[in-house]
Amino acid sequence: MFNKKNFILLFFFISILFGYKESVKKFLITKKDILGAQNVFGVSFSNEDLDTLRPYLERNLKGYKKMREYDLNINIEPITKFNIKNQNTLQDSRIDLEKTDLPKKDKDIAYLPVYKLAYLIKNQILTSERLTKIYLSRLKKYNNSLNAVVTLTDDLALKQAKKADEEIKRGEYRGALHGIPYGVKDLASHPDYPTTWGAAPYKNQYIKSKAVIIKKLENAGAVLLGKLSSGALARGDVWFGGKTKNPWDINSGSSGSSAGSASATAAGLVGFSIGTETLGSIVSPSTRCGVTGLRPTYGIVSKTGIMSLSWTMDKVGPICRSSKGCAIVLNKIKGKDENDPFVESSALIFDDQTLNLNEYKIGYLKSLFDNDSSENGINNKKSLNLIQKLGGNLIPVELPVDYPFEVFDIILRAEAGAFFDKLILEKKDSILTQQNQRSRANSLRQSRFIPAVEYIQANRFRTKLTQEVDSILSSFDIIISPTFGGRQMLITNLTGHPALSIPNGFNKKNSPTSITLLGNYFEEGKILSFAHLIQKESNFHTKKPPRFY
Repeated sequence: MFNKKNFILLFFFISILFGYKESVKKFLITKKDILGAQNVFGVSFSNEDLDTLRPYLERNLKGYKKMREYDLNINIEPITKFNIKNQNTLQDSRIDLEKTDLPKKDKDIAYLPVYKLAYLIKNQILTSERLTKIYLSRLKKYNNSLNAVVTLTDDLALKQAKKADEEIKRGEYRGALHGIPYGVKDLASHPDYPTTWGAAPYKNQYIKSKAVIIKKLENAGAVLLGKLSSGALARGDVWFGGKTKNPWDINSGSSGSSAGSASATAAGLVGFSIGTETLGSIVSPSTRCGVTGLRPTYGIVSKTGIMSLSWTMDKVGPICRSSKGCAIVLNKIKGKDENDPFVESSALIFDDQTLNLNEYKIGYLKSLFDNDSSENGINNKKSLNLIQKLGGNLIPVELPVDYPFEVFDIILRAEAGAFFDKLILEKKDSILTQQNQRSRANSLRQSRFIPAVEYIQANRFRTKLTQEVDSILSSFDIIISPTFGGRQMLITNLTGHPALSIPNGFNKKNSPTSITLLGNYFEEGKILSFAHLIQKESNFHTKKPPRFY
């Protein structure tokens, strides 16, 4: 007799059966598939690694399928080495320092922007040695709270500071960074100190050569205070020493991967810092920590001696307390590198006196602003209102949308996988601190399964995207964008255009927000000058996190 009890049991078993079938169906790739692929590619991963790999591989597969739905002109070639030629033959403009009185308190000195510190040092009102000791004291006092420093170079810093003071006394002034203390993201090599890349397998790594950017800053007379934290292998804000914290909220991370650079600058522990970006690693932590971060045009700052995540996407840039500070630093770190034929010379035309917004053709990404009702969106609209008040005429514009954007991760991951090939083959990836699905370790493992054809096809789409975006941007002097939202950050990192993140307010949790200015290749001077005008009319870039002031 088929009673009610039997019916319930039957229904239960049918539900389990269908549920099982659905759970099986939802996975496009099985563990058996991955095991077979391992044999094809000559690699071997643990069962745990195979489980974390599957979502990555399935996402890649969906991206491949989407990419194949698009038709590309057969004449479009892949970008195999991203190289932008500069046609600008102008000379760098002079960037004036700003007369200022010496603050009475050390903490107020520590928070001065670069151009005011430079005035004080140039005129021997403040010595580099005293300034260096102020920063070293603050680094030792506050780093336990922030976890922003990997290696303190205090002996070197004091030596460089004393040398700077002696040179200035003799009238041998080298320029605006002479005697200014700074920190560098620990992806840049220095033969006398570990270059850890934020990752446990490399925490005792010494590299014999000195990164070109450190050489350039030495030549400018700058003082190296320390190697600042990077998320492990340039991902996030977690490194082998823990999580780097946000000075505005030490219960949260500083974002990454230039985590220590942004955090230390925001907390007044360095005069300025150097970060790197492949896909948001300057802009994102600069936003989170309320500082000004410049991602320059691809190829105007040398990457020699700096860990590579993506040879065709990595950029090096300054993180400062103001846009004018970024202009001063960029002026000293840009330019030719005899070891890198792809580095282009460019002139920095910075105008902090006569800039008239009426002379600028200003675009803004209208749909992104209109569709953002969050606190960030409210602050962004206030920024647009300020620009209009200052005489700017805002013209609506949009970036391309009809692209298989998912596949562009392939470029980054394939190139990262090639750089860290030995790490994977020697199975040292298991030493990395994070081992979840979104970790760098898992990202590197899955790179072994990216077909060469898909990598090349992704770069062909990149060629087309770059051409289209450059056509749009070249019609404007500036394009204003929300820092987050839409695909702006992905697009402009792929195309190599410069971007500047500037603080523009706070949310209800008192965390900083920002807006981003996009510019044309080699025209950092325009976006920096534009930002300087905005920062003269607002004071968000002068705010100090209370806990560190």
